[in-house]
Amino acid sequence: MITFIVSIILLVVGYFTYGKYIDKMFGPNKERPTPAYDQRDNVDYLPMKTSSNSLIQLLNIAGVGPIFGPIMGALYGPVAFIWIVVGCIFAGAVHDYLTGMISIRNKGAHLPELAGKFLGKVMKHFVNIFSILLLLLTGTVFVTSPALLLHNLMDGRIALGIIIFVIFVYYVLSTILPIDKIIGRVYPIFGALLLISAVGIGFRLVQTGAPIPEINIQNMHPDGAPIFPLLFFTITCGALSGFHATQTPIISRTTNKEKNGRFIFYGMMIAEGIIAMIWAAAGMSLFNGYSGLQDVLARGEAALVVSEASHLLLGSVFGTIAVLGVIILPITSGDTSFRSARMIIADYLNIGQSKIMKRIWVATPLFVISFGLTQVDFTILWRYFSWANQTTAVVALWVGAMYLLLAKKNFWVAAIPATFMTWNIFVYILSQKIGLGLDLTLSYYLGFGLTLLWIIYFVYQYKQTVAQTSFELDHQIPYGQNTVSS
Repeated sequence: MITFIVSIILLVVGYFTYGKYIDKMFGPNKERPTPAYDQRDNVDYLPMKTSSNSLIQLLNIAGVGPIFGPIMGALYGPVAFIWIVVGCIFAGAVHDYLTGMISIRNKGAHLPELAGKFLGKVMKHFVNIFSILLLLLTGTVFVTSPALLLHNLMDGRIALGIIIFVIFVYYVLSTILPIDKIIGRVYPIFGALLLISAVGIGFRLVQTGAPIPEINIQNMHPDGAPIFPLLFFTITCGALSGFHATQTPIISRTTNKEKNGRFIFYGMMIAEGIIAMIWAAAGMSLFNGYSGLQDVLARGEAALVVSEASHLLLGSVFGTIAVLGVIILPITSGDTSFRSARMIIADYLNIGQSKIMKRIWVATPLFVISFGLTQVDFTILWRYFSWANQTTAVVALWVGAMYLLLAKKNFWVAAIPATFMTWNIFVYILSQKIGLGLDLTLSYYLGFGLTLLWIIYFVYQYKQTVAQTSFELDHQIPYGQNTVSS
């Protein structure tokens, strides 16, 4: 229990210390107009209140990630707490902050555009395909998974096909309508539900004296699955997730002042880390050990753990509300997955989005493909999701490192976690069955060598960028006073 409480305190302290340092080092300019004003189209670009932006950001990046991932990561034992705390403060929150702020400085650009600018044109095309595939997979799963949960919650009284259709209709509307028409209005309600359910579970864990294990680095996984690299691909949201890099630019286009970036981007990642801590603790303490947790996961995956933990700690009424909050979470990431995919494609093809018919033309193929994926078993593709997710995070961290290096600021804050995770993704794809299936020890050495090659490319790209006399670090816009208070 002490480890659990101290870990949450450390996350909060991390926001006020390391988060403040990152913000001060980056140097937000309160007088600089943000894209919400400079690029305003009242669809994707428009200023919104900091409170609304923060809740939308939290729900965009959350999904079921900070719940399902930590529950499965709980099988490794208290070492999962270390990754959540260290990963969130020094990697995930830095990743989200830099992605958001660099996007703000570059007209609200999405990751493919930023990767092309800072890591080379080849990376732009690679990341563009990568991001769209990631968002399509996420959006599709976040249609089917909440539909199944709702179908089961209502004991099958409403046909699964009808529920899927209703979710798709909501996704279409939230993708093509201005962000303040649906997302900006319903997300504060959904955000409150998420926070209340998480706080309720956390409070009850402490109140009931749940046997949350204390810190150790022993691998407790019943199957002996290696901590490195698997833990870092099991717990992503709540520690570090590349999916956030696809979502953060949505809010970079509605942020009204640069000075609000720390709370919106760094702060909401810390909030997600706290949620991850709560559910990891619940997984470790409520099911008679790690083998008991594994048995529940085998019977109904993480969704069953959520249901049983919620009803055990909160009772039937409030437990059902908590489960409903978990059902809503994937929907609030599914809608912005499609919205982000539309925006990335529109940026890539240089298609203006102020007219609704252009938004419809860009979005329609996405929904057609996604609907087709709901009709087939794409389990094999989904196995690559975790790797694709963390590879995206690595790209975003290297973009941040390059930006800070060019700005002559402390680029190590991004380069160190980027280097560690680069090694991680190489080891994973080399050693796992979905990759080359090589010996794990051999994969460590090969992964290290490939990481060095990437660093050499990074240095080469830095020199090439410095040599470009026309290169501009930030989109140059006139400074003025056309900002509003939050």
